[in-house]
Amino acid sequence: MSNITRRDPFDEFFRGFFVRPVEFGGAGDAAPPIRLDVKEDAEMYHIHAELPGVKKEDIHVQIDGPMVAISAERKQEKEVKEGERILRTERYFGQVSRSFQLSHDIDDVHATAKFSDGVLELSLPKKSTPQAKHLTVQ
Repeated sequence: MSNITRRDPFDEFFRGFFVRPVEFGGAGDAAPPIRLDVKEDAEMYHIHAELPGVKKEDIHVQIDGPMVAISAERKQEKEVKEGERILRTERYFGQVSRSFQLSHDIDDVHATAKFSDGVLELSLPKKSTPQAKHLTVQ
């Protein structure tokens, strides 16, 4: 006669769950994108960029006409205590960058950048368009 064994399918699923986290797919080691909010008024653009875990010394903003490039580097701090071992690391360390074009040239002399609580705030004034000059013929 055969023995009938009762099994709970959820028991198999949750066994060792906290030791071996379930992978739900995704990009893996790909750099996460820099998420932006861009607002515009008559005189300037206001940009908020999320850069969590980045120090302000590691952020670079470059302006060239209407082009804006933001790059940053998140550095890994290797602090492993004695008797401790790392089971899994999911945080991203490395360089991220993002470039975009606005509809007006930026006055880079008066542009300002502020970094607080993982958010980079850029205030980018629009460059005034030169007025057409009409010459009178003498």
